[in-house]
Amino acid sequence: MNEIRVERLKKYYPVYGGILKRIKGWVKAVDGISFRIRKGEVLGVVGESGCGKSTLGRAILRLVEPTEGKVFFDEIDVTALRSSELRKFRRKMQIIFQDPFSSLNPRMKVGEIIEEGLKIHRIGTSSERKRKVLELLEIVGLPSDSVKRYPHEFSGGQRQRICIARAIALEPEFIVADEPTSSLDLSVQAQIIKLFMELREKLGLTYLFISHDLNLIRVISDFVLVMYLGRVFEYGRTEDILENPLHPYTKALISAVPGIEPETKRKRIILEGDVPDPASPPSGCYFHPRCPSRMEICRTSYPPLKEVNGRAVACHL
Repeated sequence: MNEIRVERLKKYYPVYGGILKRIKGWVKAVDGISFRIRKGEVLGVVGESGCGKSTLGRAILRLVEPTEGKVFFDEIDVTALRSSELRKFRRKMQIIFQDPFSSLNPRMKVGEIIEEGLKIHRIGTSSERKRKVLELLEIVGLPSDSVKRYPHEFSGGQRQRICIARAIALEPEFIVADEPTSSLDLSVQAQIIKLFMELREKLGLTYLFISHDLNLIRVISDFVLVMYLGRVFEYGRTEDILENPLHPYTKALISAVPGIEPETKRKRIILEGDVPDPASPPSGCYFHPRCPSRMEICRTSYPPLKEVNGRAVACHL
C-alpha cells in the first residue's frame, strides 16, 4: 500500500417519524469528506463529541456501509468490493476501539482472542498460531501466561494492549485507532502512545488516529483533520494547524488545551451554546450560531473547502 484515498465520503442515517414511521429527515454523520494518507503517515481526526469522527473511521473500513463516496487502498476501491472480496481484504485494515473491555469477549481467554483472526483467515497451523500469539504478547509488553487469563483479570491499559495485539495479528497495513487512550489514566496513556509509535516504526503501519486530545495529536500525528457536524473545517500539517489555526472553530479547540509551561497560556475562547442537532443543522455555515467571528454571509452560504497557506479551510474569513 502506498496511500489511502477517501473521496467525497458520506454516511447518512434516516430519521423516522409519524405513525407510519416514514423517513422525515437524515442525520448527516459524515458529509462529503475527502483526504489522503500516504504509507507510514498518521492522520489525526479531532472535533467535539458527535461530530462524526468514529463514523468516519468505521465507514472507511466498511464496518458501516457508506451512503456515497469512494475509499481507495492504492487503486483498489474498497467500497466496490463484494462480501467475499472484502473478507479477504480485511487482513490489510484493522480497528482499535475506544473501550477495550467492551470490545473483548469476556468468555474467551486472551490467547483465543488474539488467535481468532488467524483462525478465520486460516493462517498457519495450530502450533504456529500459538507461537504467533506469544510473539504478539511480547511485542505489546504482556507476559506469556496472559494467554490463559480472561480480559477481566487485566487493567485498562493491559486490555488495550490485548486489543492492539489482536489488531496487528494479521499484519495489517492500515489501522483506525478510535480514541484508544480516552478511558485510560494519563501515565498509562503515555505508555500506549509510545507503543503505537514503536509499532509504526517497526511494522510500517499507517494510522487514522481519532482523538479529542490535541496534545496527544501533536505528538503522534503528521496531519490533522478538524471535523464539525460531519464536515471538514480544516485540514493540513499538524504543526501548521496547531501553531497557527485559521478556522475559528480550530482556534476555540486549541484555546481549551492547557499548556504545560506558564508562558504557553492562551486566551480561552468560550463558544456560545451547544453543538446543533445533526438531524437539523443550521443554515449556511454549520458553525455560525456559535462563531465569535460570524458575518452575514455565514448565515446563508456554506463556505467551500479551499486551499489557504498550504492547507484546506472551510471558512468565509
